Amino acid sequence: MKTLKIVSVVGARPNFMKIAPFVRAIEDANKGNGAGIDHILVHTGQHYDDSMSKAFFDALNIPEADINLGIGSGTHAEQVGHTMIAFEKVVRQEKPDWVVVVGDVNATCACSITAKKQHVRLAHIEAGLRSGDMTMPEEVNRLVTDRLSDLLFTPDRLSGDNLRREGVAADKIRFVGNIMIDTLEAQRHKAEELRVADIVGCNRMEGQGAKADFGEQDIFSLLTLHRPSNVDDPKILGEIVDFLTDELARDMPLLWTVHPRTEKQLKAFGLWDKVVAARNVVTLRPLGYHQLLRLNMGAALVLTDSGGLQEECCVLGTPCLTLRWNTERPVTLREQGGASVLVGNDVRRIREACREMLERGRVPSRPELWDGKTAPRIVEVIVEAGGI
Repeated sequence: MKTLKIVSVVGARPNFMKIAPFVRAIEDANKGNGAGIDHILVHTGQHYDDSMSKAFFDALNIPEADINLGIGSGTHAEQVGHTMIAFEKVVRQEKPDWVVVVGDVNATCACSITAKKQHVRLAHIEAGLRSGDMTMPEEVNRLVTDRLSDLLFTPDRLSGDNLRREGVAADKIRFVGNIMIDTLEAQRHKAEELRVADIVGCNRMEGQGAKADFGEQDIFSLLTLHRPSNVDDPKILGEIVDFLTDELARDMPLLWTVHPRTEKQLKAFGLWDKVVAARNVVTLRPLGYHQLLRLNMGAALVLTDSGGLQEECCVLGTPCLTLRWNTERPVTLREQGGASVLVGNDVRRIREACREMLERGRVPSRPELWDGKTAPRIVEVIVEAGGI
């Protein structure tokens, strides 16, 4: 049997949870039916915190990357340009049959362009997601990657509809389900073993004063916030902070895992002291995958501008307020049977939705093929396609 060579690419933290099940599925295919796949994992290093990258690789049992390009941080153009230059050398040397990219980070776009320039077949995992918002760099990355891809693996039927409307040939589209849920199902038991109080105790940020200890049975809400639309305008961020500290935190503890970008802006706008002084607001350092998943499992309410958390909330049933005006994951919304409501950064809408969602409570929903078996389906399709 001819060996099939696949180069897969990760670039930043959102990719790690998506590549882990793909790597395992390749290993299983090679062991189980002798698929003969030669797999090379490339980490572009777009996520510039090497220690955090390593922590995620270890936690998700991802083997060490075969090649690390060490691109680091920079502007969008710098990251894309440097990645293309470095990845071109990899493609020329390895001569893969397929390049597989995941998600929508800059590395996804850069490596897609490079693969096609080198006449290598391209597969995109998590294809067809559309927010309709061209101010989002991720939307540009999605559009470019999907236009170039030879195989487009969609997480839901709405994504396939998007691609067909854009003129993508039907034989390129494969509805396989959501690979993020593969990771959730594989790692759920590890998360369940963690204690919320321990996570809080080990990850509290300094300078919060003598706040009461967080009890294991406490009802709490969970917040993640990082997008420029929410944190780069002092008026918008100030109104959000006022609502969180003066209203939401009056009713229950708020666990806020603080993104470095958000911390920087809170301090720049003079809002940091109010956050850390708020009696019922507990600020936490960025968490590992299992820790954040455990908090999601236990939260009465999640407020987030993260797409990945939207998906987790859908399956777990956690009431979710998505702090965005649009989403590339509409299958997670209440009107599609999910657990999320779009509220943007309008405090009035956030307030109203908080009351409604807390009264509704936890209602799990599992979209079609979000069954934890997406990665094997993807590998099967690529093996059938071969190197032709």
